[in-house]
Amino acid sequence: MKIALMNPNATSAMTQSMLAVARAAAPAGVQVSGWTNSDGPKAIQGREDGEAAIKGLLAGLMSEDVKNADLIIIACFDDVGLTEMRRTAHCPVIAIGQAAYTMAVLMGHCFSVVTSTEVSIPIIEENIEALGFAKNCKSIRASGLPVLTIEQASEATCNTLSKEILIAKHEDGASTVILGCAGMAALHKDLEAKTGTVLIDGVRAGVNLGVSIIKNTITYEVEQTSIL
Repeated sequence: MKIALMNPNATSAMTQSMLAVARAAAPAGVQVSGWTNSDGPKAIQGREDGEAAIKGLLAGLMSEDVKNADLIIIACFDDVGLTEMRRTAHCPVIAIGQAAYTMAVLMGHCFSVVTSTEVSIPIIEENIEALGFAKNCKSIRASGLPVLTIEQASEATCNTLSKEILIAKHEDGASTVILGCAGMAALHKDLEAKTGTVLIDGVRAGVNLGVSIIKNTITYEVEQTSIL
């Protein structure tokens, strides 16, 4: 099985960080490759950045690792280009925001999202509504931290995120908190230890759900071949 993790932004260090998380989450026999959108913005912060990333993301479908993938994960919590990629890609495409919400609901939890800046909140709200998960969402909280600041994973960043997670848990009533930025994936264990809260990051969720999708796709193709 081959999974391509596609980063819509141009920051390769962020791709490598997410790739390490994805590979650690992948079961034996699953290969995960990373791709960075060199033509995209340095970070996706708001609708304009997301729209600016789509052209390069679509062009990335022709890169070697992506062409050979059994599944593509869009590694941006805003689920940038998901609709466009699904229309064009040769294989199933999921996104880390979508995967995180789905995982929370499958686990039977009401959730809150802790994200980067305020500009991301309307997009996240729209995505949750479109997926039919609005009734499961207790709150969406902006930490005020830019994406690339989160990626640096400083102690101050962890403290700020921990504070928002605890507010979501104790004041908003969330039974689990979703880490609403791809750059938070590498902080999952530290934040969980600091807050004592069930956390979901979309990179791990994407890999776990992605493997199941590939298995079902392969089973379906085998069954169809047998029928023919």
